[in-house]
Amino acid sequence: MRFLFLLFIVMPVLEMWLLITVGTKIGALYTIGLVLLTAVIGAKLLREQGLDTLWRGRSKLQEGQLPAQEIAEGMIIAISGALLLTPGFFTDAVGFAGLIPPVRAYMVQQILSKMVVTNFRQDQYRSSQRYDSGSGDVIDGESWDNGDGIDKFDR
Repeated sequence: MRFLFLLFIVMPVLEMWLLITVGTKIGALYTIGLVLLTAVIGAKLLREQGLDTLWRGRSKLQEGQLPAQEIAEGMIIAISGALLLTPGFFTDAVGFAGLIPPVRAYMVQQILSKMVVTNFRQDQYRSSQRYDSGSGDVIDGESWDNGDGIDKFDR
């Protein structure tokens, strides 16, 4: 509940305060330009890093490995992209932090330390691969290919 309070009340107030403060120092047009510039730079970084993560995940899947790190990175990159497209300086700072590889690696490590994935199946063959990065929730699922090129998933 406290998180929602921070998200919907404190964040917009902080963003307005930052925009007004910067606007009084450098002017309204420069502030708007700066917000647009951070959005453009963020979109470019988001595209590059997102595609890189996608290709690494695909190559791991083709090798029969579980792309757990790439999935977590993809989630962080998507959230960072949404924050960068939201007008404001605080959200831009948090969004850019998610696009810095060492910061993102730390965040991924924290996410994966709370996950355990079992019963990963690749192309109708059971795999004994288990991703256990510590204590946490267990995610159990199966997938199979019925020949039409569309994988089916079961939880």
